[in-house]
Amino acid sequence: MMMDITSRINAINYSFSGLMGIYANDFKGNIIAINENECFETASCIKVPILATLLNEVEKGNLSLDDPLVYTPENFIDGSGVLRSLTPGLSLSTLDFATLMIIVSDNIATNVLIDLLGIDRVNAVCDSLGMVQTRLHNKIDFVKYRQLGTTTPKEYAVIFERAYQGELWSVEQSERFVEILKKQHYNSMLTKALTPYYLDAEDTGDEEVLSIASKSGSMNACRNDGGIFYTPYGGYVLTLLTKNFSDKLFYNEHESFKFGPQVSRLLLDHFISKEGSF
Repeated sequence: MMMDITSRINAINYSFSGLMGIYANDFKGNIIAINENECFETASCIKVPILATLLNEVEKGNLSLDDPLVYTPENFIDGSGVLRSLTPGLSLSTLDFATLMIIVSDNIATNVLIDLLGIDRVNAVCDSLGMVQTRLHNKIDFVKYRQLGTTTPKEYAVIFERAYQGELWSVEQSERFVEILKKQHYNSMLTKALTPYYLDAEDTGDEEVLSIASKSGSMNACRNDGGIFYTPYGGYVLTLLTKNFSDKLFYNEHESFKFGPQVSRLLLDHFISKEGSF
């Protein structure tokens, strides 16, 4: 029996208790899409539209990444990041807050930037990009709010696609976006099943084979990841969003972190075997 790439993905996810949404674009006219228009909780993936909004304001000259911002007590929140271990009153550049928001998914840095930009402005930028189901609902507050954001696999890919093509406001802002996301510390789904050699040029001594600019996000309702893969045969965008799984606990062996990485590995192997296409 011949199996196309979608059938192979469905075979991987046959035993997954939840629902996985997948969207992949090889920029050569080939799209892989499964549940691509289904709405999912974003968790920290909403930080990508926040960063895109910030860079839009920078591009328009309304803000500078050198501008200082202050972490004030009202923006304290537990969860991911490092600022919760530091003293309120700390002043950093806007770029530093944006970098912390992305690479260690810092929740306090995120709230500082939401205060700076405003929820309505973030959602207006999503609308301008055609991301009409993508919404930032509120600041991060696990007591007051059940949701943080919503998106679809196809819409979550839009900003990555624009950045890869140098069209996220400008080539300069696209490159800045990618530079920040390549420093990501949490590639929980995209890289877990990949051959480590591909990602470690410093220790192998060889040229780096693979780099990824990405942002993941996890809450009780979801485990998500998405980003841009850069390979010797060109690049592609992949987003993986999950929900409705039976296990709500947070740990590295969660089933989303089993099946999602298998899908990511399959797509990378497929892309490389076809020398740069799906």
